[in-house]
Amino acid sequence: MNTDEKKPMICDPETGVCEIPSIEPAIQDVVTREKSDKPIRIVYYTDPICSSCWGIEPQLRKLKLEYGHLFNFEYRMGGLLPNWNYNSGGINKPEDVAHHWDEASHHYQMPIDGDIWLEDPLHSSYPPSIAFKAAQMQDGEKAIGFLRRLRELLFVEKKNITKWEYIAQAGTDAQLDMDQLKKDYTNGKAETLFQEDLALGREFGVRGFPSIFFVDRKGNQEFVYGSKSYKDYELALKKLLPIHMQNHYYKSWENLFTYYSSFTVKEFSVLSEVSLDQAQQLLDGLAQQGKLKLSATKNGNLYHVKRL
Repeated sequence: MNTDEKKPMICDPETGVCEIPSIEPAIQDVVTREKSDKPIRIVYYTDPICSSCWGIEPQLRKLKLEYGHLFNFEYRMGGLLPNWNYNSGGINKPEDVAHHWDEASHHYQMPIDGDIWLEDPLHSSYPPSIAFKAAQMQDGEKAIGFLRRLRELLFVEKKNITKWEYIAQAGTDAQLDMDQLKKDYTNGKAETLFQEDLALGREFGVRGFPSIFFVDRKGNQEFVYGSKSYKDYELALKKLLPIHMQNHYYKSWENLFTYYSSFTVKEFSVLSEVSLDQAQQLLDGLAQQGKLKLSATKNGNLYHVKRL
């Protein structure tokens, strides 16, 4: 058995980290191996089933709107859950995740329904991670939409995203070429890219998610570990790029839904800069008027425009 498979994942809302404890913390400098056409390169180590990563969606969405013209944002898969062959305490079986996710939902103020782990538990996070790499092979931007849709299906709609039917649903919603996606998913090419992500993550010393590296063209770096406030991500960027130009976006609901096709209440609150109560009232009103679709969970709602 691989040592990475001997101990359970640990997800702690208080620290904002979903962690693989078998990997020692030894963050190395991120070598700027890939040339960037923008001043900053951001390398984001994440996992499709990471509740802490779902928790920082509001912050990352706002960062992209305000500073996306200054950085290239690179998604890497981290392999949070290889399987359930564990032999010690913590989160070591699907039932353990159910209660944790309900707690995480309250902590992050994001809809997360832990009942999926009681009704149709996932055996691993590897299949959706490999599917994401297959999506990246096609189109980087569509792959980001694909990952977002996978998370919505999992956290909000309680779908087991290790199953091809839900991977295909996310791919269709993200307007990917489904024949190509399935081919790349099954022929080993995407899995090879996934293994490369894991190997690079070990080299960087990544042991938990979210792990976000900010790197400038000279190789100077800032590292943000775990779920942090928006100011933390903004500060990391500003340390590397003191002279910058912030993009100011229009915060009306019509405009925000042209940037992103779905919002939780927390996301809408952060991006529109209104209170949670104001965001909830506005989104509910739009749903009642038929201008938005609503997906409800016991721990909060997702609002979206009609899917194609």
